[in-house]
Amino acid sequence: MLGLLVQQAHAEPSGTDTGVQASNYVSDLMQLYRESRLEDPRILSAYAQAQAGKDRQREALGALLPQINAGASLNRNRRDSKGLPLEYYNNERYNISLSQHLYNKAAWENYQKFKERASQGVSEAEDALSEATVDLAQRYFAALAADDELELVMAERRATQKNLDQVNALYKKQMAMITDVLDLQARVDTLAASEVEARNQVRLSRQELTELIGRPVSERLGRVREDIELQVPAESLEAWVDRALASNPALKARESALLAANAALREGKGGHYPSLSLNLSGLRSNVGYDNSMTPRYDNYVASLGVQVPIYSGGSTSARVRALHGDQITAEQELEAMRRQVVKETTNAYLTAQSSVEKVRASRNALESAEKATIASERGFQFGVVNSVDVLTSVKNEYEARRNLLKAQYDFMTNLLVLNRWAGALSERTIESVNVWLARSEESRAFRRNAPE
Repeated sequence: MLGLLVQQAHAEPSGTDTGVQASNYVSDLMQLYRESRLEDPRILSAYAQAQAGKDRQREALGALLPQINAGASLNRNRRDSKGLPLEYYNNERYNISLSQHLYNKAAWENYQKFKERASQGVSEAEDALSEATVDLAQRYFAALAADDELELVMAERRATQKNLDQVNALYKKQMAMITDVLDLQARVDTLAASEVEARNQVRLSRQELTELIGRPVSERLGRVREDIELQVPAESLEAWVDRALASNPALKARESALLAANAALREGKGGHYPSLSLNLSGLRSNVGYDNSMTPRYDNYVASLGVQVPIYSGGSTSARVRALHGDQITAEQELEAMRRQVVKETTNAYLTAQSSVEKVRASRNALESAEKATIASERGFQFGVVNSVDVLTSVKNEYEARRNLLKAQYDFMTNLLVLNRWAGALSERTIESVNVWLARSEESRAFRRNAPE
């Protein structure tokens, strides 16, 4: 698609509005989420496993339904009897049979077991999608942070270079000390090295996204808008915990696993129970004893069969004991998951709450740092402060910018994590977070101190 956009851009005459071009194409979180649902191997594998569980449930159901079999045979016979002429003849035989369980506890519980495992697979697929979505968001915001770091380093380098040029001019007029020049030059060189590392981190973060999307993610990414107010959900912590205990897909999967273990235990105990079945059969044949030729006859049979297990060498009892152990394991795994859901939901809620306060504090800190930088630059012009003070102010300003961006990314990530553990992470949730992202570079400027 990018290639087509480039061709379209070259095909338009100069001065004509070409619309969306490859050079200004922007992807946001919602677009990458939709792509990852179709390309992330973890999601595709989880849903394939869920479908396999449904098919195994249908397979187990088939054992409870009537079993119908039909057969036919055609024989060509050559009979050579002593004292009798050589005889050739044909035999035909057709049969059909139907059998149906009237009572078979083991077969019924086997179906219940696979029914619960199918539900477990569906819940595990939902949990895999939620986990993959949070992973995508974390990588997305990590990529944004890498882009921000590169632009911040470049902007700080330009601002420091501007101050260095001013100090050099003053030094030539013998109005500044050599130490000021050396301090600023050292900072410029350090930022140049940091810029190399930042560019490499941008490439690495994009590769992390490429792993999930299945295509190179080289376009620009939608960034956090500055005209929005980040807010935590209005519900209380108790409400979120209750919702998580009722809706978390991983917890539902463990509940289904326990129900499947209970059904498996009942299936094992079913080995001690008698079984009752109905059998119907029909036969049409002209085959007699030893394939002799007889007049055609029809035979129809209806029977009830009862099987009573008496002794199987102790294997049935041993299997029941093993299944009882599996049941206890499933119970403990459910309890462990329940505790984890409560813990993770609580952590995500409290972290989201603190992240909002951190965003506000970071925004105030940035405003103060910007004012301090302006004041130190003016003070340097009047000889009130030295270059080290200006350098410190610039560093503090850009550090405040980093802290603000990180706090915003942490808040949005924790909000998605909270919804994930509460079982409420859906496309709608991603859409609500996506509205905080802008699809242009106009949402934020890093170059306040850059020369015109």
